[in-house]
Amino acid sequence: MKTEKQYFDEAISLQTYMEKMDQHKENSERVYEQFHVPQDDEFISLLKEKEPSILAITEDWCGDAMMNNAILRRIAEAASIDVNVVYRDQTLDLMDQYLTNGGRSIPIYLLLNKDGEVISQWGPRAPKLQEYVMKLKKELPSTEDPTFKEKQQKFIKNITDEYVSTPEYWLWVYEDIRKEFTAALQKQS
Repeated sequence: MKTEKQYFDEAISLQTYMEKMDQHKENSERVYEQFHVPQDDEFISLLKEKEPSILAITEDWCGDAMMNNAILRRIAEAASIDVNVVYRDQTLDLMDQYLTNGGRSIPIYLLLNKDGEVISQWGPRAPKLQEYVMKLKKELPSTEDPTFKEKQQKFIKNITDEYVSTPEYWLWVYEDIRKEFTAALQKQS
């Protein structure tokens, strides 16, 4: 079985991934254009100092990935670090090592140190956003309800629209990635 470093070395850059997107491309570009890393952030300095890399497991049909990948790309550019991407559905052996509550939820970001070892992971959603989304999902009818599919599609459209237009969500994502990865990087000698 391949290591995470081998996956990283064989993967495409996050920029290339975003350029090749079929779904959510315009929305992801909108988030990318509008999100800017907070100024004077020690997190960016720490990334520059430690020079980690990040392996993202993602797919372009995923709304969470659409928003989170754009934010991650801004972080990587600010810190001059590499982020490479593998497609979840083409790397299930890797994905299955990083399940969320037993599911193949994405995106998952693996923080690799200079030796290519995974020192932290993040994803698929910032906790504040997870809480909000789960609250909204409770309002959906049961899957047996004849209106479920229609209401689920409306829910997906609405949350996607919110992801693209709500800078507060972007900061939730940024702050949680910052918290998770800072803790791991500070443990590195």
